Amino acid sequence: MSKIECRNLTKVFRLGSGNLEAIKDLSFEVNAGELVAVVGKTGCGKSSTLNIILGLEKPTAGRLAIDGKEPYAEFDYFRGKLSAVFQTDRLLPWRTVLQNATYALEILGITEVRRLEKARYWLEKVGLSGFENAYPHELSGGMRQRVGIARAFSIDPDVLLCDEAFGHLDEVTANKLRADFLNLVRETNKTSVFITHDIDEAMELGERVLVLGKPARLLMDVQVSRSIKDDHTKRGELKSRIIKAIESDEPAEHG
Repeated sequence: MSKIECRNLTKVFRLGSGNLEAIKDLSFEVNAGELVAVVGKTGCGKSSTLNIILGLEKPTAGRLAIDGKEPYAEFDYFRGKLSAVFQTDRLLPWRTVLQNATYALEILGITEVRRLEKARYWLEKVGLSGFENAYPHELSGGMRQRVGIARAFSIDPDVLLCDEAFGHLDEVTANKLRADFLNLVRETNKTSVFITHDIDEAMELGERVLVLGKPARLLMDVQVSRSIKDDHTKRGELKSRIIKAIESDEPAEHG
């Protein structure tokens, strides 16, 4: 059974001047322990899809389920089971690094001793030992995003979601964070969905890459093996196919 199952998903936003169709008849599956990257043009509905997975938006039609349950309809069930890392770190400026890392655990009612233990563990895992008492304004952008990653992993979620998590960082910092993030996902065997507009990032992180059109619908669903990741020629050919699908906004013949 798939961990995440999306069937004929449609999302239409009601606007004063008319309707905006963000997602159109989208279907895909994500298996347990799989890291799937989702790529497409800016504004194609990737983030709307993520918000439905998080239970923040209600589908207009179709169904999205995690372990057979729909996040919007059964929102309380998913408390502590879903976690997200966003483009902005969303840290609370009046809280220290340690206090920010414990925030999700605090909301879940975890005891202070246990949440401090878990937060310190994950801060060490992301390379922030020694910065527990620092405030967000004292950190670099990459360090702040590491706090966000520690916070997301600290609750031990069933599904980990990322929305353009490294897109605002410089290339060197982003590359290091991608590698560290990927190692943590593999180490914990998390089911992960990574939203990005960067095709190279999608191919680097994803075991599979879902390519979306605009509005969000599936153009390609392609496996990205280690041999493709490590072969410059194969990687370039796959990138060209993805670009062609996005530019044509038509499903690839052989996704």
